[in-house]
Amino acid sequence: MRGLLLGVLGCSLVLMAQGFYSANDDVVELNPSNFNREVLQSDSLWLIEFYAPWCGHCQSLTADWKKTATALKGIVKVGAVDADQHKSLGGQYGVKGFPSIKIFGANKSKPDDYQGGRSSQAIVDAALNTLRTLVKDRMSGRSGGSDYSRQSGGGGGGSKKNVVELTDDNFDRLVLDSGEVWLVEFFAPWCGHCKSLEPEWAAAASAVKEQTKDKVHLGAVDATVHQGLASRYGVRGFPTIKIFKKGEEPEDYQGGRTRGDIIARALDLFSDNAAPPELLEILNADVLKKTCDDYQLCVIAVLPHILDTGAAGRNSYLEVMMKMAEKYKKKMWGWLWTEAGAQMELEASLGIGGFGYPAMTAINARKMKFALLKGSFSETGIHEFLRDLSVGRGSTATVGGGALPKINSVDAWDGKDGELPVEDDYDLSDVDLDDDIGKEEL
Repeated sequence: MRGLLLGVLGCSLVLMAQGFYSANDDVVELNPSNFNREVLQSDSLWLIEFYAPWCGHCQSLTADWKKTATALKGIVKVGAVDADQHKSLGGQYGVKGFPSIKIFGANKSKPDDYQGGRSSQAIVDAALNTLRTLVKDRMSGRSGGSDYSRQSGGGGGGSKKNVVELTDDNFDRLVLDSGEVWLVEFFAPWCGHCKSLEPEWAAAASAVKEQTKDKVHLGAVDATVHQGLASRYGVRGFPTIKIFKKGEEPEDYQGGRTRGDIIARALDLFSDNAAPPELLEILNADVLKKTCDDYQLCVIAVLPHILDTGAAGRNSYLEVMMKMAEKYKKKMWGWLWTEAGAQMELEASLGIGGFGYPAMTAINARKMKFALLKGSFSETGIHEFLRDLSVGRGSTATVGGGALPKINSVDAWDGKDGELPVEDDYDLSDVDLDDDIGKEEL
């Protein structure tokens, strides 16, 4: 028995001495020598665990942290710092307990604390939500961290004007009767956690208002003044955040308390409650330009001629597209289609034709880059194509000519089968045929 205990102790000491991760893992071991180069000078999103080898909770997290790193490989960087050995790094980022997980996003000098679950699934979900927010910020021209640092007293990025002050008198009218999505914070002015949340809530309100076109709102209730509201919704601690959706009972907000977490949840709620995007036929240049200008990507299908498929065949292709538009509606992409041969210059600029019809492409009009579907025009084939695009995989090319081509104005499809053109009938009975025609002497 004594030998067994000594063996376990020996293994523990080796683990403590060597750390939790090796070169064979996808977790990047960080230290004061490489932290600045790998993390602070990087454009990547980083999840970093600060741990101590003697910490039981850290030991329990190790397997999930490795699994997280493998799942996010090539998408989000996952690192680890032995903060017991490298105390300066832990102290620099205010690490007081183990394990501490920090998210280093756009503003590397001000990482966010990860407050979610410790399973690999929960961590991966949070990382992807943060990544999506970071990408949206970059697409809209914001750097992410610097805009958010303008808190309620310091400028427009976190202006409290976008947080709606809710009271006993206006709550039902603004929230319950609006039919829109609301995230409502119940706070107390004396509450320290509420004061910490205030700049995050204000910054999130400004971003959410812009990114959802004012369809999702952030509000705040002073629960010490409007005690009736707090009582109605069972508020017992501060801050408490509730989510209100049309026709549903309010639910507790369970996410993180950083602006990134709040924005990501708000965008999820917006997408969940939004109608699927409209599938438009390219009838003129305005349809193509507006769709491709308004959305990050516009997905375009070139369907076979109506004489080749009939109405039933065409509708089956359009149905597949609508299912994919519904599946990917959180991406807020534009969806278009045209008939083969109707927009030949568009087809030529996108290299369509080599794979036959139906064909599909996705265009980023800001970069004038496109990608072609090379698999089957089916739910499975299109899903694989769009999934790869959404995580930055797949080959792209530059739109021919570097700009959207000339678009012909065409009539909308009437929903019917095609008809062959009617040719004029010729009556040959009155034609005088000369028997000698075609008989020439040699």
